[in-house]
Parts: sequence; structure tokens; C-alpha cells
Amino acid sequence: MAGARALLRHCPLLLPQNRHGTAYEGFVTAQGRDFHIRILLPVDLQLKDARIECSWRLKKILHGYRHILKQRLHSCPDLVSFMVELKTVLEIALKNTQDLHIPRPPEYYSCLVRDLEILGWNRVAYVDTGLTTVKLKAEDSCGRQHLITLKLNAKYPTEPPDCLVDFPVPFAVSWMPQNSLIDIYNQFLAALESLKEFWDVLDEIDGKTWVLEPENPTRSATTRRIAIGNNVSVNVEVDPRHPNMLPECYFLGADHEVNPLRTKLNNNMHLWDPEISLLQNLRELLEIDFPSRAVLEKSDFAKDCGICYAYRLDGSTPDHVCDDPRCGQPFHQACLYEWLQGLPTSRQSFNVIFGECPYCNK
Repeated sequence: MAGARALLRHCPLLLPQNRHGTAYEGFVTAQGRDFHIRILLPVDLQLKDARIECSWRLKKILHGYRHILKQRLHSCPDLVSFMVELKTVLEIALKNTQDLHIPRPPEYYSCLVRDLEILGWNRVAYVDTGLTTVKLKAEDSCGRQHLITLKLNAKYPTEPPDCLVDFPVPFAVSWMPQNSLIDIYNQFLAALESLKEFWDVLDEIDGKTWVLEPENPTRSATTRRIAIGNNVSVNVEVDPRHPNMLPECYFLGADHEVNPLRTKLNNNMHLWDPEISLLQNLRELLEIDFPSRAVLEKSDFAKDCGICYAYRLDGSTPDHVCDDPRCGQPFHQACLYEWLQGLPTSRQSFNVIFGECPYCNK
């Protein structure tokens, strides 16, 4: 109820279309303009699997910000937070769209070219023909490549450019009218080093385990779903500010497989050592070895859905497993929900549906 009131306060023109709260339609407002939007959530209300439909005008305005919105869908805890982020991005996009039509004085171009020359053209990855968008590249101390996109408005350098980065935390630029692109670049480098340990942790996970999701993680992604065994995995949420501390862990799989893992984690939690890597800590606390990329193939434990016979469905992997030890067949949540809804013997309690396994009938 509190979430509905908060959504109504921030987006009074966006209304629920069903009692389950999985569909919303209406308008999002920015700079006094209303834009039609429709948001469809899965039954578990996970934003990362949401679908957004909007008018062609809004789609055109947000075209260059799609990767940011996708990132926000994965990182925002609820719909209210995402709508606040969406309105912020939309405000920036509208401002930049308007800026494209504002004639820029000669001083703008001379100042920008001078700044780029001081910075060094070898650090420039892209400049658009209108000299309004600049992408700069940098390498952190571990050799990882990064980009920062600068959207400059007509008042540069009096006003700072909007900075877009693939970070798991907000990147705020400190700016004075006498500053230049080199100041932003140096702040960008400092931010990269502050996130070094976070990316070290995730790079070790990506390199030494089989990550089921996300398939192609961005640098802003803070979660990894790591395979443990057949149809058993753990979803790990790493804190970017404290990457070597105990992360949030959510186990997926049949109860008889994951309950012992939960027990081990709870019993051994006090043994967590921030001086060793997160992956090594997980191995020791759970008393397991994660499937190695050097020994096993992904197909050895990544099983297809027992209903649609595919592994990936709209980007998601099978994450619901039959609890019967003799079965253990995995299913996509969407497939399982649709299957159970069609069974006359299934029953529903609130937002949970109960029924027979499509594979073993248990």
C-alpha cells in the first residue's frame, strides 16, 4: 500500500491495470510534457525482467539512453525508484535534445577543441559531427578498458557536461567554470581506482566459475548467479563500496539441495575473512568447490527448461526446480506459471500457485 502511494505521488498519471500490480499504463511527465508509457512486470515483480512500451516520440528521445535504463532496471529495488530514475534520465535527454537546436557560439568550439588537444586525442574514442557528444577512454591499473560519455550543452564550459558511465555507483562531477575536460577525466580515473577491488572480485568470479546470469555482465552489474551443481546455484549481490564483505546470497534449486547450503552459510558466517577473496570465502563457508571452467562445460549443469526445452527465454534462465530428489527438473518461472495456470487441479494462494510437476507429476 505504501508503495502504491509513493508511486501515485511521483507519477500520478501512471495507474495499475490489474490487481496483481503487474501492469501499469499512463503518462510520465518531464519538463511540463506528458509521454505515454506502459510497464509490464513478471508475476514475481522483478524489475530486471520488466517490459517497457512507450510512444514513438518517447522512444526517440530516450534512444541514446537505453543502456542506462536497462542498468537502472537491474539495480532499482522497486518500481517507484525506477520511475524516479526514468524521470531524471528523461529530463537530461529532453535538455540535450533542446540543446541540439541552440546555436553555439564560436567560443564553445574553440574551448572544446583546446580542451581535447590538452587532454590528448589518443584518449578520445568518439566525437559526433556536431561536437556535442564526446566519448573518452581510459584504462584502470588492472588493464580494464572503460568509457565515459560527455553530453555538452551550449553553455560549456560555464556549465559542466552530463557524464554517463558504466558504474555500479553514482558518478558526480565536481565542476567550476574554469575547469576543463581534463578535470573530469582525472575524476573519472580516480573513480575507476575506487572501484578496483569491486571489479577484481567480480572478474575472479567470472573467470573461475560458471556464471549463469547475467550472460554478458556490464561493469555496473553487482549480481552474479553462480552454478554450484545440477540445477543448483547461488545469486550473489556484491556491495561496490565493500566488495570483500559478506554479500547477500540467495540460493536457487530444490529444497533438499539448497537447505544444507543455507545452513552451512548461517553456521559459518562468523568465519568470513575480509582479508581473502570473496570467492575463496564462499568456498570455505559453504564447504564446496564451484564447477571449474577449466574442467567442466556449461552444458554439464545448465539444463534446459522442461516445458519450452530452451535454456534462455527472454534473457532469463530456468530458476525453478522440482523439489522431488528423483526429478529435479528446472523450469523458467514464466513457463511454469503458464503451465500451472492451465491445470484444473492447481490452486493459488495470494501470488503463489501450487500444482503438479509437468515432468514427474509430483
